[in-house]
Order: sequence, then structure tokens, then C-alpha cells
Amino acid sequence: MLGVVLQGEDVRGWMVARGERRAVGDEAEALAVRYLEAQGWRVRARNWPCRYGELDVVVERDDLVCFVEVRMRSSAVWGDPAHTVSFAKQRRVVKAALHYLFAHDLHGRMMRFDVVSVVGRGERATVEHIPGAFDAGM
Repeated sequence: MLGVVLQGEDVRGWMVARGERRAVGDEAEALAVRYLEAQGWRVRARNWPCRYGELDVVVERDDLVCFVEVRMRSSAVWGDPAHTVSFAKQRRVVKAALHYLFAHDLHGRMMRFDVVSVVGRGERATVEHIPGAFDAGM
């Protein structure tokens, strides 16, 4: 049934919308990275892919490695984007984070899972950092 709905112009429109979403997501991640760097974090990775999913941003400070999920909304009308990190998404991020730690030989490091919420775009965007937004307890 899905193939019937996504035909002709609809498919091209969907692909454009998908590309726009990616551009908006990249902008939100750039704002989040700028904010985190201003807070003294050093970026280790952005959009790190693995078999369990993708880590948006990985930062570190001292002995702490922080895995940051970035969420964005164009306006606050639909609520806080941080609330869109489901339990299933948290589990995928934790698995990917463990994979990242082992892949980069960071076994002994402390880790934390944060969410950065971005509301709006450009200079008008509001960035909120939520340290320890969820934990590795699966």
C-alpha cells in the first residue's frame, strides 16, 4: 500500500523533505556543538555510525565521555524536543555508546548520556543542555 501512496511527484517531494530534515538536523547539531564547546567540552565525533545506530555527538572533558542526543523543533508549539527521546532510542544510543567505547579503547572512562534540545533556527534558536538525561540502565 505504501508504494501506491509514494508515486511520481509524491516520491520526489518526500525525498526533498527528507533532505530538508537532514539539513535542519545538521544545523541543530552545529548549534549544539558550538554550545558544548563554549562550555569546555572537546568534540570527539559527530554522526558516528555503527550497527546499533548513529551517535549524534560525542564529547569529552577530563575523564568523562559524554554521548549527546540532539533534538530539534522549529518552535515550542509542539513541546520540548527533549521529550522525544523514547526508551527505545535511549537503548540504541547506549548500545552504540558501548560499541564506541570499545572501538576506541576507552574502557575505563566514565560515561554520561545527555540531550541537547534546540528550539528554533539560526540566531533565534534556544539551546538547552540536559546533563544526565538518561542512564545506561537498560
